[in-house]
This record gives sequence, structure tokens and C-alpha cells, in this order.
Amino acid sequence: MKLFKRVELATVLCLIVTGAAHAAAVAPSADAERHAIWRTAIASTPVPGSGCFTAHFPSRTWTPVACAAAPNRLFMPASGPRGFTVGNGHDYAAEVSGSIIRTGVGSFPSIKGLTSETNDGASNQYSLQMNSQFFASPACSGGEENCFGWQQFIYAQPACNPDNPCVFMQSWLINYGSSCPSGWNYAGDDQCYRNSNATEVPTQSLSDLADLQLSGSAVSGGNDTTTLTTSTDAYSASESDTVVGLSGFWDETEFNIVGDGGGSEADFNTGTKIKVKIELQDGSTAAATCASNAGTTGETNNLNLGACKGKGGKKPSISFTESN
Repeated sequence: MKLFKRVELATVLCLIVTGAAHAAAVAPSADAERHAIWRTAIASTPVPGSGCFTAHFPSRTWTPVACAAAPNRLFMPASGPRGFTVGNGHDYAAEVSGSIIRTGVGSFPSIKGLTSETNDGASNQYSLQMNSQFFASPACSGGEENCFGWQQFIYAQPACNPDNPCVFMQSWLINYGSSCPSGWNYAGDDQCYRNSNATEVPTQSLSDLADLQLSGSAVSGGNDTTTLTTSTDAYSASESDTVVGLSGFWDETEFNIVGDGGGSEADFNTGTKIKVKIELQDGSTAAATCASNAGTTGETNNLNLGACKGKGGKKPSISFTESN
């Protein structure tokens, strides 16, 4: 009888230890799933108005915070592809037909071999950009006939105040003329630009890149909003859609990791392979199309594009790889 009790006790202890080990093994994946659900939810939760906001997991409520000044730096429009590496026009864009994009979400579902990145010799310096196509913006009124609007949703690292990263929007009027509208700045070559307010973000390490998502949204009669989400936090900046009127024209969007403004290049170590995904909300379930050489940013990286595939459903998307 005593022997039976010893065996029974040992069995119970074994089950307890095994259960604890199993719980420890599944906890990280369970946490990752909860964080992923939260990131999707908070990115689709409208901010209360124009301004700057943050949210922390698991809350789905935006909290107003003090805005910062966006960087005094141009995030350039493309001048045309000049090579095979990503950027300056050589990039895929997610394209929709017969509908308008309301929200775009860019992410990196898979990253392999990444150990280092530099921008003009500085480590861990880059920008995440979600960029619209060039379009006939109502804000071009008063400018040249061939004027086009352009909207950028940007996470810049570092670039702000002067060393902190931030998320903000940079809007452009291309071929407007040398006399810019009130509130706009002259960028040269008959181009005008303006920045939204910015929301400061803690520096993100390269190991955090897979958890980062950048989204942009445009609401007619409301606000355009850019949001960066990490595994546990969200940072958002918002301003009126009337700045360039993107909500009436957005049918193509680019997303990628490129240089931190000024036409610069993000250089990754040899052996880097990154999968890029762009999800859309456009009121349609039709598959998004991979538009080739449709990128609009002038910044670049040193990766080469692979094949691109479009997908339909509740969130039409495209995905592609880039590597060196």
C-alpha cells in the first residue's frame, strides 16, 4: 500500500512538472497570438480626431499625447528606376481596380539572415514608408496643369527631435510651381511639401522589425491617419484628409523599408531575405494586383525583388520577397 502511494505521488508530481513545462512552452505563442490580434484591432480603431495618440496592449482606446515636430527632411518622390535594387520607382505596389483604398497595412511576415543595416554609415537607421500613387489632387488648384498630389505615411528612425524616431505624414504637390500654397514649403523643382505633426516612438531594434506594422488610412470628410504598431504599443498621427484629398483617389500603394529620407539607401548585410506584405481594405474581396515598377518613393534599399503574388478575401493583399 505504501509502495502504491509512493508511485501515485510520483505520478502526480510528474504530471504537474510536465504540465508546467507544457504551459511554459505554449505561453510565448499564445502571447504572440494575443498581441497579433491586438495589433490588428488597434490599427483599425479610429483615433478621436486630428492630433497625436498612443495605445498600450491590451487597451483598444487611444490616449492623446503631446505632438512633436516632424523631421525637417525630405522623403523624396521617385525620379525613375536606375537599377535592380528596391526603390526610386523599382518596387511593387498593391493595386485595386474599380474601388478606393480606405486602409493599407504593411508588415514583414518573414525575415531571415538579417544581422545589420546601415544608412549613410549609421547603424539601424531607416524609414518604413507606405506611399500612395501620384494623383490629381484637389490641392493642385492654383498650380500648373500637370500638378499631382502624393501622400506618404512614414515611420522614420531616428529623424525626430533630433534623435528620436517618430511616425507622421508627408504630403506633396509635384509640379505645382515655385510659389507654394499657404502652409506648404518649397522643395525645389516646382515641388511643394508639408508635414503633419509627429508622434514620437522609442527606438526599435532590428530584432523588432518582424513585429512592426505601418498602416495608413484616408477618410472622406474626416482624417488621414498613420499608425505604427509594435508588439505591445501603438503610435498614431492624424490630420484632415483635405490636405491632399487622398480619400477620393487612392487606388495603389507601396510599402517597404528604405533609407531615412533625402533619397538615401538602407543597406542590409549579405544573406538578408525579407518577405513584405501589403493588406488593403477597399470594400472589395477581389484579389489585389502586383503593379510592377510602381513605387513612388525616391529612397532605396540594397535588396532585389523576387516574385509577387496577389490575394483576395476580406483583406485583399500582395506579398513578395526581397533579398541580396
